[in-house]
Amino acid sequence: MSGKTRIERVGQEIQAALAEVLARGLLRDPRIGFITLTGVKVSPDLRVAKVFYSMIGTAEQRKDTAEGLDAAKGFVRREVTARVKLRVSPEIYFSFDESLTEGDKIDRLLKEVKQKEGW
Repeated sequence: MSGKTRIERVGQEIQAALAEVLARGLLRDPRIGFITLTGVKVSPDLRVAKVFYSMIGTAEQRKDTAEGLDAAKGFVRREVTARVKLRVSPEIYFSFDESLTEGDKIDRLLKEVKQKEGW
C-alpha cells in the first residue's frame, strides 16, 4: 500500500469527523454560517490538515465565518483527535473554496450567452 492512499484516507476521515461536528451543532459560534465541507488536504507527515469549505452568502458573511472558524480551531482539533485515531493531532487550517463560486459564475454566464444566442 502506498503512502499517498493513506494520506487521502486520513483526509477523508478528518472530513467525516468535521461533518459530524457540524451536523451535531457543536460549533455554536453565531458567526459561522451554513458551510459545506468540500475537501481536506493532509500533509505527508499528517501534522497539518487544510480544510476547504464553501458557503453561499455575502463577502461580509464569508469573512465572519472565516473568523469564527479560526476562533474554533482548537475545539475542532480536539474533536477531530477524539474521532480519528492518529499518533499526532493534526493542526487544522480552514480555507474558503472558491471553485464552487467560480463554477456558479461560469454557469450563469453560459446561460446568459445561451439566451442571447437563442440556442
